[in-house]
Amino acid sequence: MTPPLKAVTLTHVRYQKGDRVGHFLAWISLVPVFISLGGFVSHFLFRRELQGMFFALGLILSQFINEVIKTSVQQARPATCALLEMCDSHGWPSSHCQYMFFFATYLTLLSLKGLTFWHVRDNPFLHLLTWSLALLTMFSRVYLGYHTVAQVLAGTALGVFLGAVWFRVVNSVLYPYFPLIEESAFGRTLYVKDTSHISNVLKFEYDMARAERRNLSSNSKAD
Repeated sequence: MTPPLKAVTLTHVRYQKGDRVGHFLAWISLVPVFISLGGFVSHFLFRRELQGMFFALGLILSQFINEVIKTSVQQARPATCALLEMCDSHGWPSSHCQYMFFFATYLTLLSLKGLTFWHVRDNPFLHLLTWSLALLTMFSRVYLGYHTVAQVLAGTALGVFLGAVWFRVVNSVLYPYFPLIEESAFGRTLYVKDTSHISNVLKFEYDMARAERRNLSSNSKAD
């Protein structure tokens, strides 16, 4: 007998045909994927900032904790899981909500401390965008039938809690070791750095690039 097929659920989001709201919310449900692949992977490739790397590590640890809890509690998804072909997985707490609210909490705390890439302290647009996406993700998981209200609330609470705790760990316990990581073989090989001591990274890099171009131009004329 052929064993039943199982879909890769990373981007496998279902919605009712013809439901425009459901279609929109299905895309919202994929925001964690976009953040992980488009945000943190590109950040590592092009920036290699320790703050960003520890941010990503915290999200990975958060999702690991989520999986441990789901496996231990084994609470079923709502009855709509049959239509979604998701009844073989557990629902409490919602990993999507936990991810997004961890992300929103951590990013908000970074912004309040002035540690974001553009170093704008307490950016209202940033807060509006991240928390809107988090709330829409929470709503989407219930609307699309993947979770109960209790499951998304549990994921939300756990995400906020873990995001705040991990921010404290990184910026109080681990931060003093950032210079050691920069000067280690790992840091030097991969050009890992910390620019949180620079008030405006964009302006600093812009000024440095212009200064280097002027130096090259001066050296060319001297030759």
